[in-house]
Amino acid sequence: MGTIKVNNIKLYAYHGCLDEEAKIGSEYRVDVAVKADLKKSAKTDALEDTVDYVHLNHIVKEEMAIRSKLLEEVAQRILNRFFKELRMIKKATVSVSKINPPIGGDVEEVVVILKKKR
Repeated sequence: MGTIKVNNIKLYAYHGCLDEEAKIGSEYRVDVAVKADLKKSAKTDALEDTVDYVHLNHIVKEEMAIRSKLLEEVAQRILNRFFKELRMIKKATVSVSKINPPIGGDVEEVVVILKKKR
């Protein structure tokens, strides 16, 4: 078993419960980690024998482009697509961070972390 991480995916999106968030949007950061059997790819040096991190990034970008009220829903959609499209994945963690959220205080970020296993 091995781990592939894609960290600090920076995006601009329009998630949130407030109407203003749908209009002006905000900055987000997504971090993902997936666990899979990487023994074969370590020997073959072949992309088809591993979890392609380009595909992981593509899924994150597509799902972040779909507006949601809650970060939990976005993170769950990302996890669901990982498991649907990338059969090698055994476990995954997705962290979605809203940078400088509009919550009436000096807050750097809010973060939702979800995990799923096959």
